[in-house]
Amino acid sequence: MAVDRLERVNSLLKRVIGEAVFRVLQGDDVNPGVVTVTEVACAKNLRNATVKVSVFGEPAEQNRVMGHLIRRTHEFERIVNSEVRLKFTPQLRFVIDHSLEKGDAVLALLDQLPPPAAE
Repeated sequence: MAVDRLERVNSLLKRVIGEAVFRVLQGDDVNPGVVTVTEVACAKNLRNATVKVSVFGEPAEQNRVMGHLIRRTHEFERIVNSEVRLKFTPQLRFVIDHSLEKGDAVLALLDQLPPPAAE
């Protein structure tokens, strides 16, 4: 499969899963607004996909939200199957992505630096 096609599939899956988060988690006691789908990496054979999500909150809250996402994986797969036309519906695997938190920490450190002295 061409690389650009795989990138388009990843982008499409990211959009569909990101929109589905609100529908799937709406009935749970989880605020879907704290979940951001940051990346989807589909295997070349389109049978598996890793969904990286960033969850805003404390580690305990992140683990709780990830548990809800993992328990609802089949609902996400069903939505992907109905909205995306692929030969195979990929099996989704949700993992937490800490890159946004690390970026916020770097920005906080930069804000603490004193302003440069005028010459």
